Amino acid sequence: MARHQSSRHDRGPSQRALRVGELVRHVLAELFSRGEVRDEVLESHVITIPEVRMSPDLRLATAYIMPLGGKDIGLVLEALDRNRRFIKGEVARRINLRYAPEIRFRRDDTFEEASRIDALLHSEKVRRDLETGGKAEDDPDDD
Repeated sequence: MARHQSSRHDRGPSQRALRVGELVRHVLAELFSRGEVRDEVLESHVITIPEVRMSPDLRLATAYIMPLGGKDIGLVLEALDRNRRFIKGEVARRINLRYAPEIRFRRDDTFEEASRIDALLHSEKVRRDLETGGKAEDDPDDD
């Protein structure tokens, strides 16, 4: 009788992938906060990196970034792509891994998504549903 084994995707990232992602995030934050990436666009923006997700083989790092206030996100992503080779080299130098991961930069949408959910939760319709206990006023089960 065969045992059911869940795939790696069912379980989420491994502890090692999470740990390496956090190490990469710290290196990137250090590079940007100290102005070590010589680029006019990057030097004129404060960049936050809430998360870095690693591929299971640790060869690809996806860094989610957001400039302060969401200003000039397109310009910042272009500048990061221009400097990707230097950034990869610095990450490789500071973290002892068998392979230096390729780094791709993506816009972090979690702040916008959280604001959207917050607005929904505070909407008139949700408040009305909470006050009526989730039942419509003309619900026949109310009798």
